[in-house]
Amino acid sequence: MKKLCKAAAAFLLCAGVLTGCGSKEDTKTEKKIPVVSVAQIVEHKSLNTIRDSFKAEMEALGYKDGENIKLDFKDAGGQQNTLNSIMSTFAGNKSDVIVAIATPTAMAAAKYSKDIPIVFSAVSDPVGAGLMDDLKKPNNNITGTSDEIQVDQILDLALKVDPNLKTLGFIYNSSEANSVSNLAKAKEFCKKHDIKLVEGSGANITEIQSAVSVLTDKCDAIFAPNDNTVASSMSALVETANKKKVPVYTGADSMVSDGGFATVGIDYTELGKETARMTDKILKGEDVENLPVKVFKDNLNIYVNEKTMETLGIQLPKDVEDSKNLVMM
Repeated sequence: MKKLCKAAAAFLLCAGVLTGCGSKEDTKTEKKIPVVSVAQIVEHKSLNTIRDSFKAEMEALGYKDGENIKLDFKDAGGQQNTLNSIMSTFAGNKSDVIVAIATPTAMAAAKYSKDIPIVFSAVSDPVGAGLMDDLKKPNNNITGTSDEIQVDQILDLALKVDPNLKTLGFIYNSSEANSVSNLAKAKEFCKKHDIKLVEGSGANITEIQSAVSVLTDKCDAIFAPNDNTVASSMSALVETANKKKVPVYTGADSMVSDGGFATVGIDYTELGKETARMTDKILKGEDVENLPVKVFKDNLNIYVNEKTMETLGIQLPKDVEDSKNLVMM
């Protein structure tokens, strides 16, 4: 009996040793998959388009979530504190790359760029936002794609549609760096063309709606840049402006599809795709400093919301109507 007990104990001890050895071997051979963490400041069509096209392009490049990559998507709901918390979590999760959609997100992510490469998307003025010193030679371990608004081209379109335009409203959130940058460009354009510019600002949807209500009584047209607060308010903003027959020119095609009258700009789907391609290069070992910021400013389209145009009773000038780059939405 004692011999049987000793034999059983020896067997269990040996099995335990073998199991322990197997666990160590499994740990050694287990391959860590890269983690790409993606955040946006708020949900609205422009940013969602970038996010969705980024995800689709990553899949096209051969990445399968849960198999050879982990993709972590977060939305801050328009709250800066939430955004800061998300970035802290991303850093704690040891992300291999952080993808930051829109300027406020990129600025929050920049705090962690010493240890984690940052790829931003839809940042209109990366240098002005303090993310880097030179678009062609990114520093600070940060690069990405820029949706620099061609303010002159958009306001040139406004003048073609209404040559008698004398007062332009500018609606924005003054805490967004990209909007402040675009305001400066709009002021320069208006000064050159003898147009009075009237500012309207707000930090949330309610304040934006109130500011628009004031602008529509003073202005011949309103310019809404690709401001996240404004973009989140487009439906209500346009409803107010349309009642007063005031066209709203926007900084993004998605804002036109949400009811804005017109813009001259890029396809945000392409912005998301290029962001994914840059992320792919970094995952494959490319240094961030070797990836210049991709500024989308060529091959632009004219986007016009047909329903809004009819509501406003606007007839497009013939050269606009005949343009091969005209996209009716």
